Amino acid sequence: MDILLLGVGLLLLLIGAELLIKGASSVASRFGVSALVVGLTIVSFGTSLPEMIVSVIAGLRGSADLAIANVIGSNIANILLVLGVAVIVRPLPVRESTVVSEIPFSLTAALLVGFLANAALFSPDPHLSISRLDGAILLFFFCLFMLYVYKVAREKKHLDHNAKPTINTWLAIVYISLGILCLYFGGQWVVERAIGIARAWGVGDALIGLTVVALGTSSPEIAASAVAAYRQQADIAVGNVIGSSIFNLLWVLGITASIVELPFEVINNTDLVMVIVSSTLIILALVTSRSSTLLRSHGVLFVTLYGVYLTYVVHRG
Repeated sequence: MDILLLGVGLLLLLIGAELLIKGASSVASRFGVSALVVGLTIVSFGTSLPEMIVSVIAGLRGSADLAIANVIGSNIANILLVLGVAVIVRPLPVRESTVVSEIPFSLTAALLVGFLANAALFSPDPHLSISRLDGAILLFFFCLFMLYVYKVAREKKHLDHNAKPTINTWLAIVYISLGILCLYFGGQWVVERAIGIARAWGVGDALIGLTVVALGTSSPEIAASAVAAYRQQADIAVGNVIGSSIFNLLWVLGITASIVELPFEVINNTDLVMVIVSSTLIILALVTSRSSTLLRSHGVLFVTLYGVYLTYVVHRG
């Protein structure tokens, strides 16, 4: 039954992704808003809802390992698996602003989380945690990111003015709303069923967070970016991955830590380093590409590296 319901949840994710991408693309076309901005905001928020729900609930229930591992594991999955799959579906050209601004911002967010989580190492009482103050700091930087997105939206307001909306505005809003709902409930269903299966196998919270839950909560991103890539919406596909990574580190972790302090294990630093390495790999791939395009070979490399990482995490667990 768990496996059957898991399949139903995945189907909901695919339907939600299709509705969200179609609605968001139409909104971008109708109002002359850059598709990249839509990917960094509407799509990123919608696909980050599962991470938000899981981390907040886990934090309130005292399962800090699950809350933190969910965010870190999801970010690794976003970059290596989600972007890797999207690029395998179709090579994705990346805007210069993404290379010089959004991706470095995502990298900076990971470094900030690492610094805040390990700041106690320099104090007489080395008790590592992400405190409520740290959560407020993360939310402050998230606000800075949203100000940047607002600035980009104003500068590129008429960038896509030649694109024709495929559906009317109200129907697009309905599509976006239904898409987010399907992603939310589908993500919840996938996570709950996957956790049920993992519990039956006697797996611990930290390992579940980095693998089963991270994969489950990243399913909306996988679906949304793959569909966007297939529809040749490169800005939405890439913007969704980068935006979701920033949302997870600054918004999801910031909200969760603001509600309840999250103890941080030293072993989690290994996974944070993997987030940093993954973000750096995107930059290196784009720098070495002649046309600033992520190629299928890059996608295969990312997915393979994610498989190696999962093998290491399972062995460690």
